[in-house]
Amino acid sequence: MQEHSSSVRNDAKPHRSLFERLTALISPEPENRSELLEVLHDAHERNLIDADALSMIEGVFQVSDLSARDIMIPRSQMDVIDISKPIEEWLPLVLETAHSRFPAIEGERDKVVGILLAKDLLRYYAEESFDVRDMLRPAIFIPESKRLNVLLRDFRANHNHMAIVVDEYSGVAGLITIEDVLEQIVGDIEDEYDFDEEEDNILSIKEGQLGPRWRVKALTEIGQFNEELDTGLSDEDVDTIGGLVSKHLARMPHKGDVFDIENLRFEVLRADARQIHVLTVEKLPPAMDEQD
Repeated sequence: MQEHSSSVRNDAKPHRSLFERLTALISPEPENRSELLEVLHDAHERNLIDADALSMIEGVFQVSDLSARDIMIPRSQMDVIDISKPIEEWLPLVLETAHSRFPAIEGERDKVVGILLAKDLLRYYAEESFDVRDMLRPAIFIPESKRLNVLLRDFRANHNHMAIVVDEYSGVAGLITIEDVLEQIVGDIEDEYDFDEEEDNILSIKEGQLGPRWRVKALTEIGQFNEELDTGLSDEDVDTIGGLVSKHLARMPHKGDVFDIENLRFEVLRADARQIHVLTVEKLPPAMDEQD
């Protein structure tokens, strides 16, 4: 019996942690990804897994498909401090925004010289001699094309929370945080880069391959959307962009869904099994719109 038990133990597959199993799911090109997602959605409909679990699994798949450019905070919307100026000039920004970290520039946005942790500014009030340069942490630079699954692994391995995204010409394109990546898996996290109130329902982001691009809350009123993007989407049957998308698809939208409505290309950036949260919208060139 002892020999038999030993044989069973040796033949058994080694136990894999949850993280290892999730990592296996986000390999670059799973052969049966679409079929697996169909099985998972069927399992949810039969109450075998709950909506939160389904949403997280979908998020795990999505991080291998998205790159830094897809979810970064655009350069124009970055809150930065300019250490070439007296601290009194930019300290009010630190207090007003209440971010925990700030890219530190020297004169221009393409010259990021480090990252300032807001908590390090406490020394400004405690010490007679204070040099902000001595407080800076090294800045991490990544290309726009870096995949989110690889970035998340690097964040965890190096204990970093923020990276500066650069374009092909080494210019600053934006920034991305570990919370931005995790939100693709677990949903919204209350942090300093969340949308604010109604005026920030629509954020202009880096132009896509086809045209101008925006990140849009699903709860955005169609009237506001039309006004800001100069479009003419109908609001006769639904009031919000999320409602319009659900009506167009005739089903609950899923993360990663890409589809065209009139001269706009929509992609579902954030959603769960209950509702859609955030989309990216790209304007199609007139010639392509006519061709479709």
